[in-house]
Amino acid sequence: MKKIDFKSLVVKETNDYLIVNKPPYFPTLDDRHEAQNMLALARLEFPDIQVCHRLDKETSGCLVFAKNPDAYRNIAMQFEDRKVEKVYHAVAEGIHDFDGIMVDRNLSASKNGIARIVPSGKPAQTIFKTVKSYFAHTLIACKPITGRLHQIRVHLAYLGAPICGDELYGGQPLYLSSIKRKFNLKKGTEERPIMQRVALHAFAISFTDLSGEKISAEAPYPKDFAVMVKQLEKTSK
Repeated sequence: MKKIDFKSLVVKETNDYLIVNKPPYFPTLDDRHEAQNMLALARLEFPDIQVCHRLDKETSGCLVFAKNPDAYRNIAMQFEDRKVEKVYHAVAEGIHDFDGIMVDRNLSASKNGIARIVPSGKPAQTIFKTVKSYFAHTLIACKPITGRLHQIRVHLAYLGAPICGDELYGGQPLYLSSIKRKFNLKKGTEERPIMQRVALHAFAISFTDLSGEKISAEAPYPKDFAVMVKQLEKTSK
């Protein structure tokens, strides 16, 4: 894994908070399989900083850090009261016209990290809205009300809109040959997916600081997500 300059990831900084654009493949917290994680990188610059929530290792986008204990308690209470607003962008299979539909389906996570919809599970709600439709895919804004494991992924699969690359929940890798009319692969080479991970990005987040002022930030798409969206744009014209 290449080394990352933590300061280059910052999209917003205040006296109490840092919001960074987490790269894909970096765990939020300690991972015995990886030499680096986001909290360890942050503490090289800010020794007392705390991470306020988690993103899955593959997921990119907005990740919030608190610079002091008061700031951490402030946002922790907002997470508990479901007052932190988060918006994820996902590229899903199929064409879908979601106009703010809410999925309200309880989720339960197994010991091996797989979430399923079960009536006896924990409450989970997500709101979905179509951003743009392409020839056979849709860019979707996902607003989780709760924060269960793999919530967005499972709820989109429930709607018949699995996320590209999310083979755990029914999605398939997206290959350029499947969307480009004229595609020639060099002899002896194997085609790789446009994106090597689940096509999910934590696009925006907002909450209030210690004074009650609203803090909002957006995280630009990382290269792989941007390339996927660009290819869908080009091949849908």
